[in-house]
Amino acid sequence: MIRLQGVSKTFPTPSGGVHHALRGIDLEVDAGETMCLIGGSGSGKTTALRLMNRLLEADAGSVLVGGVDVLAQDPISLRRKLGYVVQAGALFPHLTVAENVGLLCQLEGWNAGEREARVAELLELVRMPAASFGDRYPSELSGGQQQRIGVARALALNPPVVLLDEPFGALDRITRRELQREFKDLCASPGRTMVFVTHDLDEAFLLGDRVALLHQGELQQCGTQRELVESPANEHVAAFVSENSRGEFA
Repeated sequence: MIRLQGVSKTFPTPSGGVHHALRGIDLEVDAGETMCLIGGSGSGKTTALRLMNRLLEADAGSVLVGGVDVLAQDPISLRRKLGYVVQAGALFPHLTVAENVGLLCQLEGWNAGEREARVAELLELVRMPAASFGDRYPSELSGGQQQRIGVARALALNPPVVLLDEPFGALDRITRRELQREFKDLCASPGRTMVFVTHDLDEAFLLGDRVALLHQGELQQCGTQRELVESPANEHVAAFVSENSRGEFA
């Protein structure tokens, strides 16, 4: 479903130098798979995610979604096919919950009845019924509730791919663990592909079918939890797993 081929990306530094965010990355995400991207700060994981929906464009190599290079696709049409969830939901504060969730449907020209039905369906999915929450504003919601609404909005057009950029990173530990355990139910759909950026290795092991570990813009290893734990590709992978996994979801 998603393929990065020889992808490199650089950014200028304040001193006039160049920061290599990604260096020749090769990565494939299968249809229906949840791939977690993990690494320390500056490892390139968020850059890789943003290349997938053309919020950024690669300096070298190619990024394909659905077998088509993203540069050959209209960026707006591409993004409508890719759900996108960020920290704290990034909700529009002047819109109600129902208006936030139904926004993409409105932009796609759905009529009021269709939008209302879809919003009700999605709010039921994230356990925030429209009758109780539809007319509220984001400021009236907790952090966990805002994140649920962010997920609901990302699923509005039933996209085949959902990209998630540390969606639980800003939440307190208890709320984060609750949403992690609910996540697969919230987003589950036959054939849906998800790419999930996180800094929490146990979260990656819990949610991901496979985990891709990046370090200083290079892909160190991509594999299952068992492969990373029992057969680390190099010393960095072994040290990262040893230092960052608390074994909470083993």
